[in-house]
Amino acid sequence: MAEIERESMEYDVVIVGAGPSGLSAAIRLKQMDPDLQVVVLEKGSEVGAHILSGAVLDPAGLDVLIPDWRDRGAPVKTAVREDNFWILTAGSHSRIPSWPMPPLMSNHGKYIVSMGNVCRWLAEQAEALGVEIFPGMSASELVWSEDGAVKGVVAGEFGKDADGTPGPNYEPGMELHGKYVLIAEGVRGSLAKQVIGKFALSAGKCPQKYGIGMKEIWEIDPALHREGTVTHTMGWPLGDEAGGGSFIYHAENNQLFIGFVVHLNYKNPHLNPYMEFQRFKHHPEIAKLLEGGKRVAYGARAISEGGWQSIPKVVFPGGALLGCSAGLVNVPRIKGNHNAMLSGIAAAEAAAAAIKDGRSGDELTGYEKALRSGPIARDLKPVRNVKPLWSHLGMWGSMIAGGFDMWVANLTGWNPLGTLKHHRTDAAMTEPASKHKPIDYPKPDGKISFDRLTNVAFAATNHEESQPCHLRLTDPEAPIKINLAQFDEPAQRYCPAGVYEVLEGEDGPRFQINFQNCVHCKTCDIKDPSQNITWTTPQGGDGPNYPNM
Repeated sequence: MAEIERESMEYDVVIVGAGPSGLSAAIRLKQMDPDLQVVVLEKGSEVGAHILSGAVLDPAGLDVLIPDWRDRGAPVKTAVREDNFWILTAGSHSRIPSWPMPPLMSNHGKYIVSMGNVCRWLAEQAEALGVEIFPGMSASELVWSEDGAVKGVVAGEFGKDADGTPGPNYEPGMELHGKYVLIAEGVRGSLAKQVIGKFALSAGKCPQKYGIGMKEIWEIDPALHREGTVTHTMGWPLGDEAGGGSFIYHAENNQLFIGFVVHLNYKNPHLNPYMEFQRFKHHPEIAKLLEGGKRVAYGARAISEGGWQSIPKVVFPGGALLGCSAGLVNVPRIKGNHNAMLSGIAAAEAAAAAIKDGRSGDELTGYEKALRSGPIARDLKPVRNVKPLWSHLGMWGSMIAGGFDMWVANLTGWNPLGTLKHHRTDAAMTEPASKHKPIDYPKPDGKISFDRLTNVAFAATNHEESQPCHLRLTDPEAPIKINLAQFDEPAQRYCPAGVYEVLEGEDGPRFQINFQNCVHCKTCDIKDPSQNITWTTPQGGDGPNYPNM
């Protein structure tokens, strides 16, 4: 195929992703220099369409970025009034009092929010400052300068046929060039994955660890609704099979944000995270909240869980990694949006200073230094050992040892356990199916629990079927010859959207990819035991259309 010719547009800074980190960077750039030309590219059909988070927001980042956010009408209104932590067994629960927990675990002073709506509001603030925001524009490729630095991205390519060749309505897209390119794609983004590999940004760091988070929004009986109540749980139904837990947030308008997180380092390939979520909702304490209610939305996304020791080098020639692209989630607090915003602010300040000095295309070392020594470091370093302790000791051991380590760090700034390591990727943790028993999950009842395909309809996901499949197999034979033979092909179960199936045919089993169902969670890219699946961006505007996740 002949080389595609594209027009180009020049900017000072190109930002990929209109999440909290990308929009914070855009706003801060224009605050520092209104004359900077800043563009934000968003693959969702609109800003917020691909945003999914719990979310209890720590306003630390918002306070720095827009100190008068309350007066400007930010959709951050539901203050946490009650903070609960439960350990579940199959039929009961035990409440853990707050006094043994370090102060950093408290949710008082925080807010229950829809991060999708917060991002929509941030986009309005950015546009008012002169930032150009282009939704429905997937950044599908990086553009490289002659000296090997990143100088831009390709965005807005549409109309490829299923075989990857240009179709009759093909649009080649444009190259958007910048003095710096800030990558804020979220967890396991395709461009971030490329630059981390090309520039060996994870060299000397622990492998990144992940969880899969699934969320439903319910409208519940007003008599059962307690606005501002936050509950987190651990224990049942996961037991010894996997780590994880739930969140139950009473938001405004009688809505309940209910979600379940499963750490992706589980060993048993028969485990189905989605079905664990559906089973969890039948716990007596949870079911009584949902009875008579109505589920109105569903979605899923991966969560970075590696913490401080897994953060890659965040700068590279020509750009930087922001937010979840760098892995800035505080695992025990179940919060990352504040750090995402703070990373966007710090990267913007470094980029604006560099451009003012006449620089471009180099490394923003000021951002790296700010991340490693500023408020993000102060948030993540004290909790650095919680995730590896959970991996090594399980739930109870990590609560005791991790609590001790966090308490000492909170009081002294010193972690007595040092920095524990993550040793293997989540994919490598998967064991052969022969070592584990299949799990018999109850059939969803259609009232409190639902099958995957029914729930995916509530994500409003849509993909143009004529385009190339954005879930690419390195070896098309590996799913059957390797994964099915050794691991009972866990893609059938770990995907929360029913994208992957093994179908029996006359010639034996075959692997089918229903990419139209994809909610862009990236779990397949992370957990596939043969690391054979690469998630790439579909054409712009495709994917879920979350209303207020």
